[in-house]
Amino acid sequence: MLKTVLLSLLAIIVLGIVVVLALAARKPDSFQVTRTTTINAPPERIYPLIADFKAWSAWSPWEKKDPAMKRSFGGPETGAGATYAWAGDKNVGEGSMRIVEAKAPERLSLKLDFLKPFEAHNDVVFSLAPQGSATTVTWTMTGPTPFVAKIMHVFFDMDRMVGGDFETGLAALKAAAERPA
Repeated sequence: MLKTVLLSLLAIIVLGIVVVLALAARKPDSFQVTRTTTINAPPERIYPLIADFKAWSAWSPWEKKDPAMKRSFGGPETGAGATYAWAGDKNVGEGSMRIVEAKAPERLSLKLDFLKPFEAHNDVVFSLAPQGSATTVTWTMTGPTPFVAKIMHVFFDMDRMVGGDFETGLAALKAAAERPA
């Protein structure tokens, strides 16, 4: 009787693992998270808040999650080649960013490398499109999804996990850019 129960339990566990692996295999090989907002300011006012990593303290949602995190900056102050590295608590992890393309005031591309809590290498693009006296700002992150990450994506939706932070960051960017000078 005990042997039958244990074998049944083992069969259920194995079946569960097979189902998770099958679902993971069907996940896409890459992911994309995108959020957009309209800011009542010209691109020339918004772009410096994105192109200078030291200005991120005014709007980045991760800056607020761990105010005690260690930060370091390198390269030029703004634009291509500027770097930012951080090491913080479990809310922000550890990693670095490097600006790889700076096309003021319409586009900024970053290489984003996470070391902790897990290693990941992603691309980030900020696009700024004038719309009359306002600007549409789009924040996009893309990256590969290796099989281990696909297993995680069976249980966690990357868009929901990161999208909320993007929305918070864009709202703070809007507030900073619309603040009277």
